[in-house]
Amino acid sequence: MTGRAHIYELAKYIAHQGENRMQNNMNRWLAMHFPALTHRNFRLFWFGQCISLIGTWMQNIGQAWLVLKITDSSFKLGLVNALQFTPVMLLSLFAGVIVDRFPKRRILLFTQTTLMILALILATLTLTGRVKYWHILVMAIILGFVNNIDMPARQSFIVELVGKEHLMNGIALNSSIFNAARLIGPAVAGMVMGIFGTAVCFYLNALSFLAVIAGLLMINTPMESATVKNPSYNDKPVLENIKEGLIYIKNTPQVFITVILIALISTFSLNFNVLVPVLARKAFGLSEEGFGLMMSSLGSGALIGSIMLAATAHRPTFKILIGAALGLSLAETLLVGIHSQVPAMMLLALSGWMMVTFTASANSTIQVNTPNNLRGRVMSVYSMVFAGVTPVGSLFAGWLAGRFGPRIAFACGGCIGIVAAGIAIYQIINFRKMAPAQI
Repeated sequence: MTGRAHIYELAKYIAHQGENRMQNNMNRWLAMHFPALTHRNFRLFWFGQCISLIGTWMQNIGQAWLVLKITDSSFKLGLVNALQFTPVMLLSLFAGVIVDRFPKRRILLFTQTTLMILALILATLTLTGRVKYWHILVMAIILGFVNNIDMPARQSFIVELVGKEHLMNGIALNSSIFNAARLIGPAVAGMVMGIFGTAVCFYLNALSFLAVIAGLLMINTPMESATVKNPSYNDKPVLENIKEGLIYIKNTPQVFITVILIALISTFSLNFNVLVPVLARKAFGLSEEGFGLMMSSLGSGALIGSIMLAATAHRPTFKILIGAALGLSLAETLLVGIHSQVPAMMLLALSGWMMVTFTASANSTIQVNTPNNLRGRVMSVYSMVFAGVTPVGSLFAGWLAGRFGPRIAFACGGCIGIVAAGIAIYQIINFRKMAPAQI
């Protein structure tokens, strides 16, 4: 071997060692800050949702703008949101029984495929110019029935992908892509609507579901067969199964306090889908692009918050939960005095940061303190108090915005959120006095 060949081989060896060292450093960094990404199944699910959720947010924005164009009514927009979540409010407890009884991966394959078909139908109606307000109402109800099963299945599926040890990190990372989509989706939707029309947003959403469906098909979870082979559970009456989950929540202070707090905050302080379009169109006189930017500001804050939570907090605490609830409520209350777009976007970004910190902490607190055999039923209650209360919240926010304006509606929701946080603090103090070892 010549001297030049020796030098070439030595350089190749050094480069190879450098690549290995860099890869090992990257793996250690991921394991330290984002351990959920070290799980193959979670990566498949996570990357699929990265694409799918952008499409979902594009459809949310397109649908809200379409309703305002057709009706010019904030109340009717609130009614669409209300109907979309009414099935979750009424049937969520029954959905929990289904989620605990069948493999969650198969449930998600069914729900995601159905959501794709619904997006295609709405896109075609819009493209052909045949879409009416009542079409959107009917689609919202059907979407609600599908989401009623999809939400608790998706939430309780994460622990099967990462285990309890990395659960909060998985939930925070899941929130990060949801909020990255909240940032990217509205901005892209605003441009797409301005150039190509609303129907294209709906078609792109339908196409995006293929990514998450492909990821689900490649996942293999060991708990899947165990879910089906549980005769002691399957033989119980449905109402008895529901009762078992409710009793567990009532007798577990960590879960009970979190459920009460998220019910109040979700009902009165998380009505952004109703209030931001009205704030953009009626208070600031913005076009589609301006509305998309306002929704993206909310998403940018939420994205920053979710990444910080994933990188720094690996166990849920009540300090984070209550602090985030208060921060969200204060940011919304301050919107009452804002009369220009840029300061409003800054407060919306802060609201997004606090919102995702609050919801991810609540989700983690509930799941960490819930056994596997009850997780579907307990998370169905979480879905009910998180999303199922949306009909009440949407109608409340839509009525307030129509009567007093969107700024007053935001401020009212913020004030109620502050009171809710106070109630949670009072409950925590009482439980700690009665049973300090339990909380």
